[in-house]
Amino acid sequence: MTDTRERLLDAAADLFYREGLSVGVEALTRAAGVSKRSMYQLFGSKDEVIAASLERIGPGFNASLLPAGDTGETPRERILHVFRVLDEVAGRPGFHGCPFVATSIEIKEPGHPARAVARRYKEGLTEFFRHEATAGGVADPERLARQLTMTFDGASAWAVMHGDGLDGEGVRMAETLLGAAGLT
Repeated sequence: MTDTRERLLDAAADLFYREGLSVGVEALTRAAGVSKRSMYQLFGSKDEVIAASLERIGPGFNASLLPAGDTGETPRERILHVFRVLDEVAGRPGFHGCPFVATSIEIKEPGHPARAVARRYKEGLTEFFRHEATAGGVADPERLARQLTMTFDGASAWAVMHGDGLDGEGVRMAETLLGAAGLT
């Protein structure tokens, strides 16, 4: 059953990211090569599949944004690294924005299990920003971290809406926030 679960979650992560959460159970199970019965034996509902697929991609998505370990960069450079990565991927074909924001926008129910997963991973990014802002001696690291997360999400959404890259605008917006906070 583990192999079936893995195939189902891989297919779900791909389909939900590319096509949205309206993908039906029939299309999902067909793409995964599993039966509906198997899906419902593993997960009680499509909602559980959505949450589990986000849980599966979360660590990799966030890790792809963050600088690797201690590279000796300043906190400012470590924060800007995230925005440079976003700038790079936002112009690629198949970029559909942040999967956590996309999921939260599609699901209107605040208590939905996938919204909890999405919120946790967004809080992880905010925590990274908070940690770096604190290390950089910013007076209000919590506020700057929230502003940087909102800037990241807004830049990501803008790239999706316009079907275009960011041409460095996300990086420049982050630089403005960092400068205003005194992180030079």
